[in-house]
Amino acid sequence: MLDREIPLSFRTMKRLKKIVLRIAMALIGVLIVATVAVKIASEPLPEGVSGDGADTLALQMLKSLNHEAYLSTTEIDFSFSGHQYSWKKAANKVEVRWSSHRVLLELDNLSSSVVYTDEAQLTDSDRFKLINQAVSYFYNDSYWLVAPFKVFDPGVSRKLVRLVGENDALLVTHSSGGVTPGDSYLWLLDENARPTAFKMWVSIIPFGGLRASWEDYVKSETGAYFATSHKMGPLTIGVRDLKTETKKSD
Repeated sequence: MLDREIPLSFRTMKRLKKIVLRIAMALIGVLIVATVAVKIASEPLPEGVSGDGADTLALQMLKSLNHEAYLSTTEIDFSFSGHQYSWKKAANKVEVRWSSHRVLLELDNLSSSVVYTDEAQLTDSDRFKLINQAVSYFYNDSYWLVAPFKVFDPGVSRKLVRLVGENDALLVTHSSGGVTPGDSYLWLLDENARPTAFKMWVSIIPFGGLRASWEDYVKSETGAYFATSHKMGPLTIGVRDLKTETKKSD
């Protein structure tokens, strides 16, 4: 009799509260499990020693990829992750194409960059949004192509890391430049000091030590060697349509 006097809306609200509470508890449980899993999977940033040993190993790595040929390369065309690039490396300019957009980036003076959508030049505020997007694409995508050649860039530090039963590794930290300064990479090298993989400690990945392979090397037209395939667990990403040129004047 008493139960019949309880309004239907009150009983419904009570059930809803129980359902919401169960969902909240389940979400908390998933969050706890995910946090524990990340901590288990995460590796601490390895200790290393800076100085001549690290620099010597970095120079050996560069030599294995024909760094001199890379330095003389003035233009690089490639595609990655659905984005196409025509990079005038010597002039520090790059054309970035994706979807219906085409951005002519002036990396030394971004405000001078020119933006097209459906081949119509943009002059409004959308132009700056697409410039920033193109810069982000370029820095991320080109890193998967030329990262080994950047170990002596300004703002980059190097440390020699001794690995038990493996070749010495090179820990590189980017304190400036790019889109996410502060990222670190541990380069794993073969007996000729050529990169076979790196492990990442980067801001966009919630755990440290994710491994990505560097393989399927090709010798480009200018003589520099580039890895064109990277495997991260079941995922494979790669560079396509690679072409390099060396021009006397740009």
